[in-house]
Parts: sequence; C-alpha cells; structure tokens
Amino acid sequence: MLSETERPPTSATPAPASAWAGLRPLLLRLHFYAGVLIAPFLLVAAVSGLLYAGSYQIERFVYSDQLTVSQVGTAALPLSRQIAAATAAHPEGKLALVRTSDDPEATTQVLLNVPALEEGRKLAVFVDPYTAEVRGALKSYGSSGALPFRAWLSELHANLQLGEPGRIYSELAASWLWVVVLGGLALWFGRRRKRYVRPEGGLTGRRRSLSWHGVIGLWAAVGLLGLSATGLTWSTYAGEHIEQLRTSLSWTTPALATATGGGDHSAHEEHSGSGGTPVGVDQVMAAAAAAGIDGPVEIVPPKGPGKAYAVKEIDKQWPVRLDQVAVDPTDATVSSELRFADYPLGAKLTRFGIDLHMGVAFGLANELALIALAAGLIAMTLLGYRMWWHRRPGPRAFGRPYPAGAWRQSPRAAAALALAAIAVGWFLPLLGISLAAFLAVDLLLGLRRTK
Repeated sequence: MLSETERPPTSATPAPASAWAGLRPLLLRLHFYAGVLIAPFLLVAAVSGLLYAGSYQIERFVYSDQLTVSQVGTAALPLSRQIAAATAAHPEGKLALVRTSDDPEATTQVLLNVPALEEGRKLAVFVDPYTAEVRGALKSYGSSGALPFRAWLSELHANLQLGEPGRIYSELAASWLWVVVLGGLALWFGRRRKRYVRPEGGLTGRRRSLSWHGVIGLWAAVGLLGLSATGLTWSTYAGEHIEQLRTSLSWTTPALATATGGGDHSAHEEHSGSGGTPVGVDQVMAAAAAAGIDGPVEIVPPKGPGKAYAVKEIDKQWPVRLDQVAVDPTDATVSSELRFADYPLGAKLTRFGIDLHMGVAFGLANELALIALAAGLIAMTLLGYRMWWHRRPGPRAFGRPYPAGAWRQSPRAAAALALAAIAVGWFLPLLGISLAAFLAVDLLLGLRRTK
C-alpha cells in the first residue's frame, strides 16, 4: 500500500494544504539535522552540566577539612583577629575580601590577592572563627568563589577547558536547545496519539524510542527552555546582544555606590599592610548589622581613597538575602544602601534565572532538579540517535534523513523560516549562521533531487 507521499497525483485539483501540513516536513527535517549534528554539543553540555550540578556536594566532601571547623565554639572571635591570622599565614597576599557564613560549622574565608596567581584567581584562606586557626588555603575562582574541583567542572561545561575559543561550543548548544525543544513539542502535539504525557505501551523499535523521546522532552521542556535562555546570558556573541537588550529595558543589575566623597581614607592602607585607621572591620560589620545586613556576608575593603567598605549579603537561596550597604571607613556610618527589593523586576528575574541555572536558588532541591534535567537531555539525545539508527536502509548504512526539498512543499513556511533565520542571525549569530547553512543545503539537495 502506497503512503501519502508515494501516491501518484490525480487529475483533480488538490485541496490547498494547511499551514501545518506544509510546515511539518520542514520541521521534521530541521529537527532531524539539529538532532544529528547539534546533539553532540548538547550531549557534552548535558554531561558536564550534570557533573557540575553534583559538584556542590562533592566539593563539601572533598574540601571538608577546609570548609568546616573541627569543633563548634560558643562564640566567634572578632573578624579582625580572623583576618590577621590569615594574612599572618600568607604574608605574600593582600586582602581582597572576606566571606562569613551563618552556618556554625563553617569556616570564614579570607580571600587574598597573590601576585603568583593568574588573573581572576584568589587565594582563599580558611579560618576557624572560634579559634582563628588557619585550616588551609585553596585557589578560589571567580565571583562565585568556586574551589578548584568545582571550578574545573565549571570551565569544562563553559568552554571544554579550551578558554575563550571553547565558548563557541556552549553558545551553539544553548542557541539550538530552545529550537530543538520547541520544534519537538510542535511535532509531538502535531501527531494524533493515544498518550502525550507518558510512553505508550506495546511498542517496539523506533516507535518505542520515539514515544520515550517525546514524553521525556515534554516533561523537561520548561526546564530546558530556561537553561537555554539563561545559558545564553554567558555567551560571547548572543550575550552581548542580550546585555544591550537588558540595558535598553532597564533590566541591568544596579551597583552599590561606594564613593564617600572624602579624600585620604587610611582604611585602605591598613588592609594593604601599613598605617592605622579610625575604624576597623569589626566596627564596619557592626554598622552593617545595624542596617539589617545578616546571614552569609561578603566584606570588600575600600578600593582606594574616598571609597567605602562594601558589605553584601550573599545568600542566593530562596528567600534571597542580597542587600548591600557601603560603610564609610572614617566613622563607620552607612553612606549608601542597595536593597534587593528595589531592583528592577527584570534584574530580579535575571538574578533568579542565573541562580537556578547554577543550582544555588533552592539549594539541594535545585541541584537535584538540574541533575534530572541533564539526565533527561542525555536520554533524549541517545534515544534520538537510536531512532536515527532504526532508520537505516541496511545493516551497513547510516540512518536516512527525512526527505529533502521541504521548501518546495511549503514556500510560505520556507519564506517565514528564512526571515526568522535573518532575525535570529543578528540576535543569536551562531544559531543564525548554522540555520542559514542548513536551509541552503536543504534547498540545494531538494533541487538536486528534482533534476
């Protein structure tokens, strides 16, 4: 029995095809090629992302000697004594910032700028807040304070440990992920089937793989779309356009004003190793606490004359504690405040989305959700390749693609997709370039087939 695509044309004038009937073949071919050619990038991103999501718990285990105290004391020592212990143990460094915790078992992290370390790296010295015992020192990476193990996995996920050129891989994966997800959803709901939300029973071979592939994609769709959107904010080319868009919409994160208007503030000199100061870090912390700053806190010393201390809450778990105050080093008065409640809505959503992507917004629950999403993406990718394998015309051949020339079946859909490619090509350059290449190749193959 001939299929619909194999039946010869009749003399009667065919009824005009619906928009979906014309668009579906093109979506099938686009989804197929994206799955075959882009899936390796998605697979690497999913595997590395799964490992990164579990790195928080592994980090706590691997570095437990540095991150936790041997015995919880009755009261913490003044922060100035803890800083003094860290700088005495590592006199080659200059104070960059201090991170405290509200966990009674956690050590205080004193981060030092050390000339021997590469750019963007600091030496984290771990101090027992009850005894001022230095429990070790490790490299700290970036603003998140990742330690060596988690930092290595982070760079693997971001750039395959290849530096800036490697970021192209992650941008390509993030750029295509939302296209693959939305295209898959359209194809999944565009077919009549008994079940949408759970796999059908009694199926074998390619149909069984397709059922599982579609159901997993359905349940993971919202999370994967979120990962795609937030992942693009870190990208090289699309990230620049996203930043421009955020600026135009006033969605950028506001910055704490640390200028005090004064002149010679010697507090900076104290933490650089010379001179005295009217107030110390303990008075600064007391002033910040009086202004409502509590929980895990980061203290950044003045960065020069006329600058204030920046004291910031760093608790990103829900409900977040991200308020900040600037404290004048001459008299410990609060010179400016920045409350998270006053952030623009777009900045709050951006902050929350990024923290969800990084697995910190809801702690362990967030980490487990990311692991589940990554595992789902890995399963869908492998099932997609399995379906491709089932489409082989013979045991020594690769799977067949869907028929070329879908352009000719739906010129309107093709024209709309071409215009979309131009639009996304500006905003998401790697997606636009690869999509335009796909459409050009598909057109050429279709024309070749008709000759």
